[in-house]
Amino acid sequence: MVLNYIWIAFFLTAFVVATIRLFFFGDTEVFPAIINSTFDSAKSAFEISLGLTGVLSLWMGIMKIGEKGGIVLLLSKMLSPLFCKLFPEIPKGHPVTGNIFMNLAANMLGLDNAATPLGLKAMEGLQELNPKKDTASNPMIMFLVLNTSGLTLIPISIMVYRAQLGAAQPTDVFVPILLATFFSTLAGIVAVSIYQRINLLNRTIILFLGGASLFIAGIIYFFNTLTQQQINIYSSTFANVFLFVIIVGFIIAGLRKRINVYDSFIEGAKDGFQTAVRIIPYLVAILVAIGIFRTSGCMDYLIEGIAKLLNLCGIDDSFVGALPTALMKPLSGSGARGLMVDAMSTYGADSFIGRLSCIFQGATDTTFYILAVYFGSVGVVKTRHAVPCGLLADLAGVIAAIFICYLFFN
Repeated sequence: MVLNYIWIAFFLTAFVVATIRLFFFGDTEVFPAIINSTFDSAKSAFEISLGLTGVLSLWMGIMKIGEKGGIVLLLSKMLSPLFCKLFPEIPKGHPVTGNIFMNLAANMLGLDNAATPLGLKAMEGLQELNPKKDTASNPMIMFLVLNTSGLTLIPISIMVYRAQLGAAQPTDVFVPILLATFFSTLAGIVAVSIYQRINLLNRTIILFLGGASLFIAGIIYFFNTLTQQQINIYSSTFANVFLFVIIVGFIIAGLRKRINVYDSFIEGAKDGFQTAVRIIPYLVAILVAIGIFRTSGCMDYLIEGIAKLLNLCGIDDSFVGALPTALMKPLSGSGARGLMVDAMSTYGADSFIGRLSCIFQGATDTTFYILAVYFGSVGVVKTRHAVPCGLLADLAGVIAAIFICYLFFN
């Protein structure tokens, strides 16, 4: 229901703004541009789904081997104490907790291509436990918000873009991104817990959050002792080694269980192909709406309005130039990436706005894209409190990013 209102709002707002531009300012190009954006966005949605087909087939095939080889069940047992608190409606030791862990681990390492199929596999498992198939369950919403909060330990792609655009120290945003995304994730967990009345003041969750905080502090300390070249080598090598270890480990586990590894892979790969086809309509719907909203000029007017409001309140508006990236990120990952590159190209990779746009890009994730893909893959249409909780996590990440960027770079 929430997606329905948002989708309609994008179209109606874009129509009103475009009509004003046409009749009051004589902008005869706005409506042709909007129509062209619908074709471009629909094409992009199909290309994204097509690109996901191979990745989904590969990783859902690997996950099927891990499932039959007992790896997923082992992870479920290990994570059961924590997940019983955050996902109280999931039966203790259920295999889906292993799938959730694999997805979150891939996200934290910046392995986007692996994270999506792993997440879709986890969502399918959660749907099996869901009594109302068209309505998002509590565990589904917690899982989705953990994804949209964008917890990332190694933002390698952002550092690569900074290096390409001439940043003197491409890795100088590493620590700020790590801090901002941690606050975003923490806010998401708290928001969902309030909605679902989950008690966070228990020993297991407190130990986990405390341990996570110490772990992040340790990572920050370790990377601060490295040179730029060492950080790039360590981060990229660790991420890729981790990914390959998963593949080989799952295959070895399958051999130990004496299952037909190849047939298991093919079985899972078929599910991946069907999932990629199933999400096409949902991607077309959300990306076309986003494209129209952006092309009509709504995003530009929104940014200008925020700048004027800040000036009236006497607040420094130095960060406003980077806000397009923050506002676009929940709507479109590629769009936000383009705006981040544009900000660095316009203002300089080492400018305040250039750095802040990078922190925005790494602090949150594509909320509406994830919502459309994950819920669309299992036929969920009633999202309940998933959108407000996801957007609250995004807002926390944006606010944290602004303060952290002022702390580090102003």
